[in-house]
Amino acid sequence: MRKVLVAVLLLWTVLLLAGGSALAQKSKDKGTRIVDSGSFGIYVAGKRVATETFQVEETPSKNIATAEFKTVDGSGAAQTSQLELAPNGSLLRYEWKELSPGKASAVVGLKDQFLIEHVSTGPGEKPTEVPFILPASTLVVDDNFFLHRQILAWHYLASACLPAPEKPGQCRLVKTQFGVFIPQQHRPLMVSLEYMGKEKLTIAGREQELDRVKLEAEGTEWSMWLDSQYRLQRVLVSGQNVEVLRD
Repeated sequence: MRKVLVAVLLLWTVLLLAGGSALAQKSKDKGTRIVDSGSFGIYVAGKRVATETFQVEETPSKNIATAEFKTVDGSGAAQTSQLELAPNGSLLRYEWKELSPGKASAVVGLKDQFLIEHVSTGPGEKPTEVPFILPASTLVVDDNFFLHRQILAWHYLASACLPAPEKPGQCRLVKTQFGVFIPQQHRPLMVSLEYMGKEKLTIAGREQELDRVKLEAEGTEWSMWLDSQYRLQRVLVSGQNVEVLRD
């Protein structure tokens, strides 16, 4: 990485320190920035099966990441999520909703400084409370939302950057483990991330030099490529014939 991120623990600050300030735009609300927005196309065996649209906002009091997942294969499945984080990256609230074919929902918040999930199978159903002895610093990485994996990569780039004495002004990224929580599966998980260096890829007919980060979880390897502003451009899931591309 070209700039020192040592001691930078604010999740969205990765973009701003690394040149992503050109990406942030002022919104109608004073002090609010749109850090990133767009969509991901999700492909299986080369065929597009779903689209995830997303937006990441930074406000003076919290950071908000919203996303909507919709299939395009005729099944009509649709889900939404909203992740709210404190300026230091700690969880404030997470909400997931199934729009179709079912109407399940889940809300993750804090109780006595630990995570608690409220799960409902449908409208009118009394939510079930499921407590977890997990701190607010636990990262939410839910099923189907690749935006959460981009945020996980941002957190890794900020927190795993160590000084590189041999290269003043640069940092050395080390392989790091993180505890994450998967709301739709109602369970925690340990994952590891490792910076693999720069690679040249041709995406949509344009050659780009991208930073590759490897994510490993339960024997599955995810390769994530990010551009110079640390926006996720491509994901490959090893052994599953799954590819994700930013539109």
